[in-house]
Amino acid sequence: MTGPNPNTTHPLPHYDRLVFLKNIVKNPNIVVGDYTYYDDFENPENFEKNVRYLFDFTGDKLIIGKFCMIASGVTFIMNGANHLTDALSTYPFAIFGNGWEHAMEGKTYPFKGNTVVGNDVWIGYNAVIMPGVTIGDGAIIGSCSVVTKDVPPYAIVGGNPAQVLRKRFSDEQIEKLLEMKWWDKTAAEITSMLSFLVGKETF
Repeated sequence: MTGPNPNTTHPLPHYDRLVFLKNIVKNPNIVVGDYTYYDDFENPENFEKNVRYLFDFTGDKLIIGKFCMIASGVTFIMNGANHLTDALSTYPFAIFGNGWEHAMEGKTYPFKGNTVVGNDVWIGYNAVIMPGVTIGDGAIIGSCSVVTKDVPPYAIVGGNPAQVLRKRFSDEQIEKLLEMKWWDKTAAEITSMLSFLVGKETF
């Protein structure tokens, strides 16, 4: 055996609330790696409703790596939610037309780029990820956190706005893990190193 089939939608029999996410996502601007799962109290196949303001014309993407764990209620806010912040008013006059359609000429809404979640990232219940954030490999996002800035690899963050609470490992160990990139190995290789991956041995 070399683990579950990553192309299975429901990898746990009789537990329909958990899905391998890449198999249910239809929006081409959401990219998800193998084995990443989403667990939802109501209907996991509605994951895309939690990716808010992802408009085709905005041009950003949500990119999620492999082996991530995404809890129920996690919300990704994308760049389509942005309004002008350096103008006298933040109101989006132009979208209403009727003489207001030219209000944005010569101006652009703030754009913070793609939202990127690394590999082996655990995002806790009801966390909110803001536009353009990059979450490093191996990070843990605490429940109900609001992530407004990049999260370093193997950091644990929590709060609103989320702050680094501590690192999971020493800098030297983190460097070794990032070099190892165990999530890119074959299923057979990962199976052979399970005792290492779930252990506490120093490395």
